Amino acid sequence: MNDMRKTVADLHAELVRYNLVVWTAGNVSGRVPGEDLFVIKPSGVSYDELTPENMVVCDLDGNLVEGEHAPSSDTAAHAYVYRNMPEVGGVVHTHSTYASAWAARGEAVPCVLTAMADEFGGEIPVGPFALIGDDSIGQGIVETLKGHRSKAVLMQNHGVFSIGKDAKAAVKAAVMCEDVARTVHVARQLGDPLPIAQADIDSLYDRYQNVYGQRSPR
Repeated sequence: MNDMRKTVADLHAELVRYNLVVWTAGNVSGRVPGEDLFVIKPSGVSYDELTPENMVVCDLDGNLVEGEHAPSSDTAAHAYVYRNMPEVGGVVHTHSTYASAWAARGEAVPCVLTAMADEFGGEIPVGPFALIGDDSIGQGIVETLKGHRSKAVLMQNHGVFSIGKDAKAAVKAAVMCEDVARTVHVARQLGDPLPIAQADIDSLYDRYQNVYGQRSPR
């Protein structure tokens, strides 16, 4: 539990490092291995003040289990994802500028970059408009991403939610989502971006997921 508190606390610095958040908006959570629990940022606490000790622990219904602070206002959404997507070990929410601009238009980011094919296996989809406070946002996330290769969703008029096998992977997806949203936006100012053939998207995704990087010896 202490390890997960530290991991989640430390990963919030990556949101700041990559300019994905302002003030106290945005959050990271991580599922506690072997437990029906997750660690999440406390609500309204400055990133400079985040420590392992002030992270909060919730059950998969979003109820506070450990901690002296109220959990993030997005806790219900995170909890819904964990309940309904057992393969997910981390969830991130940001209002990063370029990705949120696509969300404001209700438009998916088209797969016109090899980096998108690598990381997301296609477009970054748009999820439905939903108000904060209950499971509605979580339902939209799950409905959009279940069966989709993308590890990020643009919730309409809101911002980005990303998922991963663990909290670090979810942060990476949030970083990459903003990066490609910015690049595709710039490309559209210059003209019409060129699509990538589906077969090539499939090939790129398979290589990146199964061949790229260092692999443990068998």
